[in-house]
Amino acid sequence: MKKTTLSVCFMLISLVMFAQKTTSPDGKLVLTLMLDDGVPSYTVDYDGKVFLEKSPLGLEASLGDFTKNLKFVDSEIKNINEKYTLPHAKVREVNYAANELTATFVNDKSDSLDIIFSVSNNDVAQAYRLRSNKTRFCTVFAEKTGFNFPEETTKFATPQIQGGEGWMQSKPSYEEEYVFEQPMDVPSRFGLGYTFPALFHLKNGWVLLSETGVSSRYCGTRLGDGSSDGIFTIAFPDKSENAGAGDVSPTAPLPLMTSWKTITIGETLKPIVETTSAYNTVKPLYEPSINYKPGRSTWSWILWQDASCNYEDQKTFINLAADMGYEYILIDALWDVQIGYENMPPLIRYAQSKGVDVLLWYNSNGEWNNAPQGPRNRMDTSPAREKEMAWMQSLGVKGIKVNFFGGDKQVVMKLYEDILTDANKYGLFVNFHGTTLPRGWERMYPNHFTSEATLASENLVFSQAFADKEAQRSTILPFTRNAVSATDFGPVFFNKRFAKTDEHGNIRCTTDAFQLATSVLYQSPLQHFGIVPENLSQQPAYVINFMKNVPVIWNESVFVDGYPGKYVVIARRNGNKWYITGTNAETDTKKITLSLPWLSGSNVSVIYDKKDRTAGFRQAKIDKKGNIGIEIEPLGGFVIY
Repeated sequence: MKKTTLSVCFMLISLVMFAQKTTSPDGKLVLTLMLDDGVPSYTVDYDGKVFLEKSPLGLEASLGDFTKNLKFVDSEIKNINEKYTLPHAKVREVNYAANELTATFVNDKSDSLDIIFSVSNNDVAQAYRLRSNKTRFCTVFAEKTGFNFPEETTKFATPQIQGGEGWMQSKPSYEEEYVFEQPMDVPSRFGLGYTFPALFHLKNGWVLLSETGVSSRYCGTRLGDGSSDGIFTIAFPDKSENAGAGDVSPTAPLPLMTSWKTITIGETLKPIVETTSAYNTVKPLYEPSINYKPGRSTWSWILWQDASCNYEDQKTFINLAADMGYEYILIDALWDVQIGYENMPPLIRYAQSKGVDVLLWYNSNGEWNNAPQGPRNRMDTSPAREKEMAWMQSLGVKGIKVNFFGGDKQVVMKLYEDILTDANKYGLFVNFHGTTLPRGWERMYPNHFTSEATLASENLVFSQAFADKEAQRSTILPFTRNAVSATDFGPVFFNKRFAKTDEHGNIRCTTDAFQLATSVLYQSPLQHFGIVPENLSQQPAYVINFMKNVPVIWNESVFVDGYPGKYVVIARRNGNKWYITGTNAETDTKKITLSLPWLSGSNVSVIYDKKDRTAGFRQAKIDKKGNIGIEIEPLGGFVIY
């Protein structure tokens, strides 16, 4: 009996070569890194409950295989206490406190792999660093990082699609439909797994997986389809992306640092909505050349479409922006042909005379892009970009919207970085569409304002089926896409149909108060609102006044209540003013009591759903306990401020 026990002990000692725990500053989140018989893995627990079971680590690279036969060399844990500012995000001042574990291993060729975990109170960030004294560069062929969820976990995620699909073969563009509460063993729709971020519902709580820190030195990754044992692993871009142009495997100088994979954990959805995981482990790559100015914009294209990109219609929307006190007008696709370069200087001067600055749309171009809209051939090479941006700077243009990228390969990440870097030289901020998830870019590139990377408001115009799901979409984005980066959704419509007039077009199913709610619900420092001139006389003064004064940057964002696909309530603070916004995706009227303890005893204004689905207005007082009742109509919404 004693001999058997000793044999088991020696077996365990020989297999478990390394194990180290790292906890969050509050001690609740526990990360355990292990090396079992040369194979690295990890687990994640929160408050004594398992959130990720034993999950694989490692990568395969030109330096060799770092998934097995590893030997432990050294480890270090350091405390991180960093304060930084996000001038254009959902929160302004961030205090990042974490314990960071770096464990060094060598493979059978004596090259080094650092496995890094940064553990804060509700977030884990993981990355690899490769080092060698034999060569100056390295190619990463595969990351084997996995996420092993407990049984009965379900997922809320968007499937990845092959390259060359969609309109003018412009996909992937992160514009697929979400699955809601889908069992883990159901494969993704297109067989390519899921895009980041992805939300998972466990018996013990919630996990949000995402990625940050992707620059020209790496590619964007995704979640591959779960294996038979329920483990999701990291996958690199599909070969079909970008019409086959570019390698799927990233190559970079040594020491090579991968992107960070982020794991946000909460017993409730509060840490998911409030996470700053996209920004905590990245740094600015350059200084802003000017003080970039967030703002609101009018936008003729969304309801008046291509034909509106003419000189007179743009003057109409410049006037609308001036009437609303908005900072910008977006002149969208086809301006190069339907207005003409020669007519842009007087049009821009007209806007400036009204106190409105101009944003211009561009096609990203490249051999991967078959979209016909122009201007084309202005953003894909540095000489063309710099010439175009110098022209824009000379006219006082403030920003650009660049569309149609079609993939996550390293070559495309370099194009994003090049556009942003060149734009900063000329004092231009950037908005990307037809695009990938921005992975920490608001901090890495200070002139990156916002990106689409979701099924946004243009789809309300294109599809009645999407218009039918508008309210549902509003209750998933705050927990997924908008939780990790600004989202240029293009909200707020008062037309009864998503068209220039109410005589045709897809029917709007949501209430007027719902539309107002989305101006705060969707976080973006640049908001392109879907209002048109006629709305100013159609809506009551309290609606228009709200839209004239709604801010776009926030000192603080707080989760109040909600459930993905059903309803959501979020509070945001601008200076000393709070805005509490909510939407209801269900077919029944929802009566809820909101807990807002920081506003106890405050007098507030409420814009709410009337029974005829128009927006009502009333004054109210939050009681001494910080509670206020609200009733939301089906597919409705509200704003308290």
